[in-house]
Amino acid sequence: MLQNTSLRMTKQRQVIMEELCSVITHPTAEEIYEMVRTRLPNVSLGTVYRNLETLSEAGVIQKLDVGGTKKRFDGNVTTHSHLRCKQCGRVDDVDFKPGIDLESAVKPFTGYQIIKHRLEFIGLCPDCQ
Repeated sequence: MLQNTSLRMTKQRQVIMEELCSVITHPTAEEIYEMVRTRLPNVSLGTVYRNLETLSEAGVIQKLDVGGTKKRFDGNVTTHSHLRCKQCGRVDDVDFKPGIDLESAVKPFTGYQIIKHRLEFIGLCPDCQ
């Protein structure tokens, strides 16, 4: 869902989006940079960082600011939960539907107008167990 309809989709942003959406992992900016460089060899790491920030602020991608690790990015902007490995930092999607509307359930206790939520589970991935 594009929140900022005035966002200009440059060639660099388009390639970043395509590369990010081509994987189910949640890559770091550095990993996305390496992916993008295969198609845009002259792109700089700074350009990738700036465009990732712009795309996440526009709501085109998700920036995952998971505790104690590098920021990771997700091409899936639908509301979904994540699993994070405490040992290696790996992040995976989890197909978990709690069976209740969490935003509506929490609202009476907070006074907030809740727009969306993020749910993160923390544990050890199969490789680190």
